[in-house]
Amino acid sequence: MQTEIVKIERIKEQKEDLQRAGEILRQGGLVAFPTETVYGLGANGLDGDACAKIYDAKGRPSDNPLILHVANRSMVDQIAAVIPPMAEKLMAAFCPGPITLILKRRSIVPDRITGGLDTVGIRMPENDVARAMIKEAGVPVAAPSANISGRPSPTTAESVARDMDGRIPLILDGGACRFGVESTIVDCTGGKAVILRPGAVTREMLAELLGEENVTLDPALVGEKVVPKAPGMKYTHYAPKAPMTLIEGMPTRMARAFQREIERLQAQGHTVGVVASHEVLQDLKGVVAEDLMADYGHQQDLPAIAANIYEALRSFDDKPADVLLGEGTASDGLGLAIMNRLHKASGFRTIKA
Repeated sequence: MQTEIVKIERIKEQKEDLQRAGEILRQGGLVAFPTETVYGLGANGLDGDACAKIYDAKGRPSDNPLILHVANRSMVDQIAAVIPPMAEKLMAAFCPGPITLILKRRSIVPDRITGGLDTVGIRMPENDVARAMIKEAGVPVAAPSANISGRPSPTTAESVARDMDGRIPLILDGGACRFGVESTIVDCTGGKAVILRPGAVTREMLAELLGEENVTLDPALVGEKVVPKAPGMKYTHYAPKAPMTLIEGMPTRMARAFQREIERLQAQGHTVGVVASHEVLQDLKGVVAEDLMADYGHQQDLPAIAANIYEALRSFDDKPADVLLGEGTASDGLGLAIMNRLHKASGFRTIKA
């Protein structure tokens, strides 16, 4: 299969390109498309056979649920059996945007995409290209991230192509993603808003809207084994090709901790790559070759780190490093989402600075 990449710069003038993407989706094919979080790999969300092609293209476990992306409220009503008041509040405040709501599903939603659950994740992306494509398709679009399962999610069309070239017919290139980490997933089926996956809509933002007492973290985020209700909860995700260990601790102690661990690994014959802040990398010049460093931004700039982290991990795909060291961040606000991804990328291998 030949994969075509189409740059979308002017939605109104490129309506034919978006119509073609919509037609591919309606006919049971796959299209990769940009969102404000990461690039998605889309299929007709009401066609179980089409959604099965997503699992095949990604090598994704079939019991890992998919999120349905919608263009407007009428599509939400089409697939959600119940929309409780809490979900109404969240939609009014954050949709369209980087949030996914877990709701009871209607029977129109195929069992294939829900992992055997009676719920479904629903998201209305903020990205104009994504919503325009969904409107042209005329159906909710099921879409996980457009990468080989377990790898870092793509935030550019070029990264999508590295994983999906020859596997899908079309990639819509809408430029770099704004947020760079997947949507916040909130379970709205109980009495409280339960965060299943942290993202750019932070716990603090949810608590401000709903009240601190009405927002909680799912036990799976703190290591307990539960039935997964959302993508990314059961399997290793976001992992670079070389095994990574995460160094956590006070920023002022970080550079010294990196230097000690790098010297230990180098003495064992390893070629070490480093994914870290601008500040730490400045202190490691001469310790690690510059082409084995990936700068994810300044320590205090969490939005920049979130936007850069996956591309930083992917930058080592073609480099000779056989082990990686990554720098942890603060764990409040957007830092909760960043650390969630880094812990999964490292397989929870950590060193305390």
